[in-house]
Amino acid sequence: MEFGSVDEILSFAIDGEKAAVEFYTTLAKEATRGSLKQVFESFAKEEEKHVELLSDISGNKKQIDSYEFKKIPDLKISNYMVDIEYKEGMPMPEILKIAMKREEKAVKLYSMLAEQTDNEDVKKVMLILVQEESKHKLGLETMYDDYLAGQDS
Repeated sequence: MEFGSVDEILSFAIDGEKAAVEFYTTLAKEATRGSLKQVFESFAKEEEKHVELLSDISGNKKQIDSYEFKKIPDLKISNYMVDIEYKEGMPMPEILKIAMKREEKAVKLYSMLAEQTDNEDVKKVMLILVQEESKHKLGLETMYDDYLAGQDS
């Protein structure tokens, strides 16, 4: 995937984040448990923040400059899963698999986009998004792991 300008990179990333907002909003509406509804609503809000960050990098310079990077563990659970298509009414483990794969792809995408730009502000925003999406992936993988662990009881 090649981009001709920083604006093309940002536009592509914004579209991806908007799709993520829509995805998590849909999952929140369909969630049958209150705790899952809250998780998906929280993810949708986080993705909305990413849209804002990408939409106005210059206006968010202070926020970008003060961002603290931390090591996010990768359980790599989604690395061993195949893509499946979302269908309304799917069982929760399948929904979590889809969400994990989406976050895994987002991490890879933002890592690639960071490598494709010489603009330091854009590069840092992409690396911030790598970290944020890695947090989402970890949260989803942990939920999936906990769900499977609960099946043994």
